[in-house]
Amino acid sequence: MGWKRLAAAAMVSGLVLLTVPATASAVGVKGIGHNATEVQPNATPGSEWHGSYIWQDKQVWCVQYALPAPDSNVGYKEGDLLRTKAGKELAPDIAANISYLLLRYSTTKSPDEAAALAHLLHSWTSAPDGEVKYDTTDAKYLAYNAEFYAARLPKSVLDTVTRIKADAEANRGPWELTATAPKEPVIVDTESTWTLSLVKADKKGVTNAPINFTLTDAKLADGATSGTATTGADGSPAAVKLIATGPKPSIAAVADSPALKPVVHFPIQTENMQRMVTTGGELKLNAAANTTAKTAPGAVKITKIDSETKKSIAGVALRVTAKDQTSAAKKQDDSDLVGTDGKPLVLQTGADGTVEVPDLRTPQEICLVEVTAPKGYEEFFDPKAPPSACGTVAAGQTLALELVNKPNKPVVPSTIPAGADGQTPVATASFATELRPGLMLGAGGLVLLGAALAGFLVWRRQ
Repeated sequence: MGWKRLAAAAMVSGLVLLTVPATASAVGVKGIGHNATEVQPNATPGSEWHGSYIWQDKQVWCVQYALPAPDSNVGYKEGDLLRTKAGKELAPDIAANISYLLLRYSTTKSPDEAAALAHLLHSWTSAPDGEVKYDTTDAKYLAYNAEFYAARLPKSVLDTVTRIKADAEANRGPWELTATAPKEPVIVDTESTWTLSLVKADKKGVTNAPINFTLTDAKLADGATSGTATTGADGSPAAVKLIATGPKPSIAAVADSPALKPVVHFPIQTENMQRMVTTGGELKLNAAANTTAKTAPGAVKITKIDSETKKSIAGVALRVTAKDQTSAAKKQDDSDLVGTDGKPLVLQTGADGTVEVPDLRTPQEICLVEVTAPKGYEEFFDPKAPPSACGTVAAGQTLALELVNKPNKPVVPSTIPAGADGQTPVATASFATELRPGLMLGAGGLVLLGAALAGFLVWRRQ
């Protein structure tokens, strides 16, 4: 389904109205379409034309068959809802069909589609009714003879009439636009898929429909914060892949929908001229969706190390806490990281002396606090101020921490093992302090002899 818009985005309702005097004999400038091979009896010359007109450089479509076509020197103003030439309100299904066709085909470049659209517009708005009839010579009340022209237009136009009429009946309004945020958590700086859906009254999707959107706290892969998405050829929702840049990403979507009732534009200074209908019969639909985004989760990995050997220590119990070393840390889903007892989670280092805590909210300061001293490290463990290590976990990163334990002081043994595992005798050091009498006399003699020798040496020196 083609959805080209007019080169100028403004609708006729927003145009500056001209006030140059006009005459009923003004001749409009033809756009694209086909001439029938013959003009209907009693119709004014030019009524054989089936197609668009150019009014102030814009392609427009006319109703009020047989009256002169709009001249660019004639100003137009937005009027009431489109009615039949007899002044009656259009049937709801016909009004919805016209609104859809104006939205879908008013900017066509195909002469067949242009002629088919003109044929349907005249058939629906200028059918015989009361004063409006075939045999009058007053163009204001001349009815459009659809059968007459069907026999005098190219077959390709009639085939197109059948096609676009079926298109209108299948796709006419009202439409509904919805925007949907992802169900899964959205992560900042990570791509997520949002959907834009445009459905008809029968709840089937509108095919190949453009939907404009703008983003807040988000961007496209190329950095843009706005763009256009298109529904699928089967009417499936349009997918928008965006990257959240803040905590509250949102998308606001706008789409054109055919109004239930088209609006007509009247010539300002004369009634004896055809009225115009354009894409002004469309309706703007709006939809929005939003969610919250979080930074990517982080992790912390701690290693227990012997301060002297630098080897890792296995089986050490560590409590995972927040910065205050008392309350629980937060998981990515904002819940507390606690054990089955409802208290901050306690983990043990593995055989390699490490333990890792994944899926943590970021940024967040995490502390790992030693619960009890491992065997061989009790002497320097203070339960009132246990060893701890803290740091800030960043988005998508693993924080590496080390916690060092000082081993107990070595004890000097009072026995010296003579063998291994206590299987051999052990020699024990002993000191004797008792002396026997004989030994005491011998020792006294030696003392006296030593004294005499010392005295002799002193005398010789003198």
